[in-house]
Amino acid sequence: MEYKRFKSTIVVRMDKGEEILEKIKEIAVKEDIRLAAINALGAVGEFTAGVLNTKEKKYYSNDYSGDFEIVSLTGTINTMNKEFYCHLHMSAGDGTGKVFGGHLNRAVVSATCEMIINIIDGEVDRVFNEEVGLNILDFN
Repeated sequence: MEYKRFKSTIVVRMDKGEEILEKIKEIAVKEDIRLAAINALGAVGEFTAGVLNTKEKKYYSNDYSGDFEIVSLTGTINTMNKEFYCHLHMSAGDGTGKVFGGHLNRAVVSATCEMIINIIDGEVDRVFNEEVGLNILDFN
């Protein structure tokens, strides 16, 4: 992985074999990012994405492997209990044009991943919400 910071924007290149969430955390900790928006594209060979069952308040994950193009990878960096927290969703298409995705749990780059991290001047923590079963943004 290599990246370059331009004031409040970081441009990232992740390389084959690197796990996307691990690299985002590495950058966020090194650059002391407390709040940011993420957008990316690229290619992955393995990924795990989940969908929340709102009645059960439980995530169900699906594992994918093969050749996939990232159609969309978007989300946020922020904090929970003042510690790093990342919330991402990813959609990826296979060789037939079928797209799979959801809440991103893991993704391994198969060729490259190009990412833009837009740092926001501020901090928004998260708190667990019993009613929905999620860690939601907390503006208090």
